[in-house]
Amino acid sequence: MSDSIPDLLQRKIIHIDMDAFFASVEQRDFPELRGKPVAVGGSSKRGVVAAASYEARKFGVRSAMASVTAKRRCPDLIFVKHRFEVYREVSQQIRAIFRMHSDLVEPLSLDEAYIDVTEDKMGIGNATRIAEMIRAEIKKQTGLTASAGVSYNKFIAKIASDQNKPDGICVIKPHQGADFVAQLPVRRFYGVGPKTAERMAKLDIHTGADLRAQSQDFLSQHFGKSAGYLFRASRGVDHREVRSNRIRKSVGGERTYGDDLVSDNEMHDAFEHIIDIVWNSIAKCEARGRTVTLKAKYADFRQVTRSKSTDYYVADKNEFAAIGRELLGQIMPVENGVRLLGLTLSSLEGAESAEQEDGDAENDQVQPAFDFRA
Repeated sequence: MSDSIPDLLQRKIIHIDMDAFFASVEQRDFPELRGKPVAVGGSSKRGVVAAASYEARKFGVRSAMASVTAKRRCPDLIFVKHRFEVYREVSQQIRAIFRMHSDLVEPLSLDEAYIDVTEDKMGIGNATRIAEMIRAEIKKQTGLTASAGVSYNKFIAKIASDQNKPDGICVIKPHQGADFVAQLPVRRFYGVGPKTAERMAKLDIHTGADLRAQSQDFLSQHFGKSAGYLFRASRGVDHREVRSNRIRKSVGGERTYGDDLVSDNEMHDAFEHIIDIVWNSIAKCEARGRTVTLKAKYADFRQVTRSKSTDYYVADKNEFAAIGRELLGQIMPVENGVRLLGLTLSSLEGAESAEQEDGDAENDQVQPAFDFRA
């Protein structure tokens, strides 16, 4: 298939992303929190920020950050306990609004989704107008704001939804796609985490234009099976369809440490942090699975994995944590230090077992919870 954009395949895709969803729900329900820096998550030494209000983000507080770090950056930060049952209820309200316009709705998590309105139910025919109607209805029904990206494919629509946050909209038309992508930093590409961006920087690839200048053979040599996705994305091309029945295969994440973990205490503290972050992502995706997998990479780059499967779906954080700790115990004590730890829940409800593959954005079935350097 050509990398030009065939007229027959020009679709109308909207990506809706709620603004600071968890924190905004808390500020909506508890007026005393409005206008103040709020973090959803635990405030303990091992706590993790699940979401941060925009007031908190001004201080550099972000999701997946250790609570002690967040408090250090923002001394007035207010921690509130998550209420996932409430977030799920609001999410269902929002999805019902999406389905007023199209049955082709692909939720990515509680707070974001793709909507294909190429053939919209109301016969409006204008994706930008539909996106504005959706945002207005969300505000009317929930009191919350949402940002929207409108474009001709999923890749660009998702990036566009982040362009004018909060409470904004960005429209990228087919003839604008390639130029829009060309000026983006590569770290804005879905699936390009800090590790991949660092590898690209060493190859003098910093923007979409730099990426587009590379041959597919070059990308294959350096980025393996992600090469096809990167080659097409850098040209503003994405042929993936919006799938209302999309089945996620796994949810997880990993962390690479600047200083190797050596002592038992360091390992256990780091692992508790990972449990919190990954479980937040699992809850956000409403996932239930039967297999928990631990991944560890030693200082000498040797890698080991340990897995445990159950005959029932793990749907409780305490149980998920207990299985994770059991797997960690199987590789303890460590002799040469550990530079990376990861945890994944797979064999998800409605899906076959699948291993998490770092950076495989083309697959779009794996949801990395996080991927960053300490």
